[in-house]
Amino acid sequence: MRTVQKAVCPYDCPGTCGLLVETENNKILKVKGDPEHPLHHGLICEKMQGYEKAVNSPERITTPLKRVGAKGEGRFEPISWEQALTEITDRWKQILKEDGPDAVIGLSSSGTQGWIQKSIVDCLFNKMGARQMIMTLCNGAKGAAVDSLMGGRGCLCGTELKDSDYYIVWGCNMKATRLHTLALLNQQRKKGKKVLLIEVCAVDNGKYCDEVLLIRPGSDGALALAMMQVITEAGLAADGFMKEFASGWEEFRATLPQYTPEWAQEITGIPAEVIRRVALEIGHAKAPAIVGGTGPCRRKNGGMNIRLSIILSAITGGWANPGGGYLGENPRSGPVLNRALIHRPDLRTHFGEKANINLLSEILADTTPSEKVKAFYVSGGNPVNAIHNQKKMEEALLREDLFTVVHEQFHTDTTSYADYVLPATFSVEHTDVYTPASFCHISTGLKAVDAPGEAKSNWETICLLAQYMGYTDEQFSLTAEEMLERLLSQPLEPLCNMDPAAVETLRRGGTVALPYSDHLHFPTPDGKFRIIDETLEEPMPRYIPDFDDPYPLALTAIPGTLSLNSVFAARRDLMERRGAMILYLNPEDAAERAIVTGDRVLVKNDLAEVEFTGVVTELMAKGSVGAPGVYSKKDAGQRLLMNALTHSRLSDMGEGTAMNGNYVEVEKLRERN
Repeated sequence: MRTVQKAVCPYDCPGTCGLLVETENNKILKVKGDPEHPLHHGLICEKMQGYEKAVNSPERITTPLKRVGAKGEGRFEPISWEQALTEITDRWKQILKEDGPDAVIGLSSSGTQGWIQKSIVDCLFNKMGARQMIMTLCNGAKGAAVDSLMGGRGCLCGTELKDSDYYIVWGCNMKATRLHTLALLNQQRKKGKKVLLIEVCAVDNGKYCDEVLLIRPGSDGALALAMMQVITEAGLAADGFMKEFASGWEEFRATLPQYTPEWAQEITGIPAEVIRRVALEIGHAKAPAIVGGTGPCRRKNGGMNIRLSIILSAITGGWANPGGGYLGENPRSGPVLNRALIHRPDLRTHFGEKANINLLSEILADTTPSEKVKAFYVSGGNPVNAIHNQKKMEEALLREDLFTVVHEQFHTDTTSYADYVLPATFSVEHTDVYTPASFCHISTGLKAVDAPGEAKSNWETICLLAQYMGYTDEQFSLTAEEMLERLLSQPLEPLCNMDPAAVETLRRGGTVALPYSDHLHFPTPDGKFRIIDETLEEPMPRYIPDFDDPYPLALTAIPGTLSLNSVFAARRDLMERRGAMILYLNPEDAAERAIVTGDRVLVKNDLAEVEFTGVVTELMAKGSVGAPGVYSKKDAGQRLLMNALTHSRLSDMGEGTAMNGNYVEVEKLRERN
């Protein structure tokens, strides 16, 4: 009998789209958008169209595997769950006894997991006392900037943009990561509202915007300052609003005269007259909205870039009007779920070393006896493809004394280095709860089908590992469904005021819209929008430059419309459409190097040399190159990938990634004989 069940897109982008899953005889037949979803109304990206192809793939791992070849060869033999659990936990017990809990790291990334399935991994490693992971690979600097200015919440919800009267899309690839925002802005353009794109690479989104400003990488803060200088000089700043709702406004305003459009032109590459004209447009708007992406925050000056762009969004007073403000971080009026019920920080009794995911290659490669990591567990992640300094990561994973276990659906470049591989489920094969990054709603997806073979969810796997470790905490005897009920029965604001019918919707699987934040309520120490933050190394917002590397071209990682992250490598249909690794170049930079579209090029810096196919486009900012998507070695046809060129460095705030703060040289490859 065919049935249709509501589900949720689990992948790591700000939407958390609603799905309908059609099943028959315990098999997924088709996945499509849910037209009844209160916010997205059935629109899903092409990455999720055909989701059933990945779920039903014959290439899935369906039984536990034990390494039989050398590390990196990817040769395994199937074993039973009992053998895998016994041997893994015996080794963990030995490492804990001989080397201590700081020798253990558990990495749980997003994968196909929501809060229940993802956070249970943290629960186990809290219990073990392992190194605490700092998960800031995506937008740590942006989150820290919002925390500083606004108390960590109160950004616009994506649906509020319907009321905006001017849009600035800043460093955000909407086509890849905010498809619903792109659709809404297309509708608003038809009503005569302007969409301005400020971007390093406008290949994907330029045609959907009225004007494109190609900006030199890392100079976003300079542009925001110059725009604010123009707005204040023209008398368009909302002084009354800022005096009432912001602290530090007068002191900050006094610094603005030095940041002229002419000054910014030299830094950003954008003509002064264009900066002045656009700034005046923003200043005259009643409810301008900045749609902020993660690109500008992934640099040495990333946190400052975001601070300045958010201040720009406030000085017009647009925050007081529907649709005015900043979209790009937490839009809710507080935490929706009590996640501590899942990851249980109270179980931790050892507080030792921490591990920042951006520095993980160096941490794992460190063989200093007192710092050496001996056990590495990976769930929902692919560090060889996704984490900085690929060569160093592979060097670390080749260590015979690094015991590595990977819980995964398919073989990846990371599983090749594992000692044990455990078969994982897809989102439609387990129960979970999801809260999106840029919308005010909460969704649940209940298990729709059984997983193939012996595949188990994160929840099931972690609970079994805990039991084999001898842990008797009640947490490890619950089911994911019981945890969902616990979350719903012990709600935080605003769930505790939710209509009982809405709570029942979540119990059955579905989506519930939540109230918008009060955008004039700032849960900062003084209750105001905090421009000057004395707790920061840089209290007064100002322009600071990016890294000063000796290479001429800034390398930007561009979200791929067909492969936002490495998990999509399992979709062979998408990978065939995507093709080989490409590198976008500005025409002037390409001409200086005698490169034309289709040439094989070598991209190099002090870390590595990686080959790409060059694509010359006027939609790439001069002085920069862009690499779209995340590739596997198989799809790239070579060992080294884009992340081999990225240093393990941190941004200025939030211990965030600086993946876009890397510089390279590019040369044309000669034809090989």
